[in-house]
Amino acid sequence: MGPSVEFTCVLLTVFTLTKNLLVSGGCSGKCCHGRDLDCFTTDWRMDRVYTTCYCDQDCVKTKDCCFDYFTECPAQNCKVSEWSFWSGCAVPCTPSLRMRVREVERQPSHSGAPCPSLEQRSGCRDYRDHWGRHCGHKSGPAFITSMEFGKARPKHDHYGNPLNTGFCMEFRVESRTSQCTLGNQPHTRWMGYIAEGFIVCVACEPPAMPHYSSSCQGDGQESDKDTVLHWQAAVNHQCSGTWRKIQKTQQCNCPPQHSFVFI
Repeated sequence: MGPSVEFTCVLLTVFTLTKNLLVSGGCSGKCCHGRDLDCFTTDWRMDRVYTTCYCDQDCVKTKDCCFDYFTECPAQNCKVSEWSFWSGCAVPCTPSLRMRVREVERQPSHSGAPCPSLEQRSGCRDYRDHWGRHCGHKSGPAFITSMEFGKARPKHDHYGNPLNTGFCMEFRVESRTSQCTLGNQPHTRWMGYIAEGFIVCVACEPPAMPHYSSSCQGDGQESDKDTVLHWQAAVNHQCSGTWRKIQKTQQCNCPPQHSFVFI
């Protein structure tokens, strides 16, 4: 075998080895969940050492990931559906509890954030009884819940007619009961943000504001600014207090933790 033939064979061998390394190296198509000792290849590690490297989630902790791990295996946070339907209120015509169970749209991967609790509960109030009759607009304290739980409320009445767009009332909290800070469930933590001396925003919108009215129960529109008004948290009747009206605005501009909604 002549020198030229031997040289050609060497080149082909080097080319073949290089091609195999390029095809098999790195994390492309090899990303694995959790700790997987079989999820490895031979390539450059992130510490610039050419040796065995891994493409499983635990390689971040053990610091032996392949150089392209974060490019090929980006972290994916859990994603849950926000379009799940809420149940009806447990008791019509009075503040009670509703719930929904969300679905997982995407499981977390590669050290992404885990899924939150899929079951959610919140305060609510139905404005019609079991026979479809309107409960009426009774006087009394303002019943409120977190703005977060009021986002998905319908903007039409039971006949499909569009309802008023609503407004916002700003109050300065005068007092609150100690029971507001005792709840540790996801649907009760918002009550702890109602603190004396703070300014809070409360949205008055459908269905708390029926189509035949331009106010919500307890919003204090007809009261002057010196009047002490009463409020009560939905679901927890022991969380209540007083506040004074500051002003009526078109939209609520308070921070999310100090933004609430009439129910």
